[in-house]
Amino acid sequence: MDQIKIGKFIAACRKEKGYTQASLAEELGITDRAVSKWETGKSLPDSSIMLELCELLSINVNELLKGEHMDMEEYAKASQEIILDFKKRDEEKTRFLLKVETSMGILVVISFATIVLLGAFLMNQNHLLGTGLIVLSLVLLIGFIPIAIRIEQSAGYYQCKECNYCYVPTYSQVFMAPHYGRTRYMKCPNCGKRSYQKKMITKE
Repeated sequence: MDQIKIGKFIAACRKEKGYTQASLAEELGITDRAVSKWETGKSLPDSSIMLELCELLSINVNELLKGEHMDMEEYAKASQEIILDFKKRDEEKTRFLLKVETSMGILVVISFATIVLLGAFLMNQNHLLGTGLIVLSLVLLIGFIPIAIRIEQSAGYYQCKECNYCYVPTYSQVFMAPHYGRTRYMKCPNCGKRSYQKKMITKE
């Protein structure tokens, strides 16, 4: 999506309808600064107000996201392009989150090992300091686990080995499931069978 083009389109439609940035913002219950950011291409309208914005400007969501008025043939083509664009953005976000999880995991493991070794080394010289460092390392490790599980649970999908159904499990399912890497032993909500299910970026 071309945010600059969308911004100019919003500005043109706003002016056609006789709204100022302030009056449009008031209708939507937001600040005129937010409208200004849309029109300069710095951000896009939040999905929660897109329908209301389109209604006020007498356009549809496809036209808004395409940044231009469309006839029926263009409308159908744009629908497909927008769906594919959203899918691509979602995939990129999922890959990014999983990379963040991996990077955080490596950093936490290195930090944990370093602090434990330092704590053990200092134990003979200063028992309190050594113990404190070891406790700190455990807090660091334990604090990271729920963050990693939340990313693992929400980013992408798991695919059932038995029926190939792709789904997003609950946090507790992921937390309790035996695993190796990003493959977890869970019960499929579709076929009800348990199997080692692989993490998928997209539904297949």
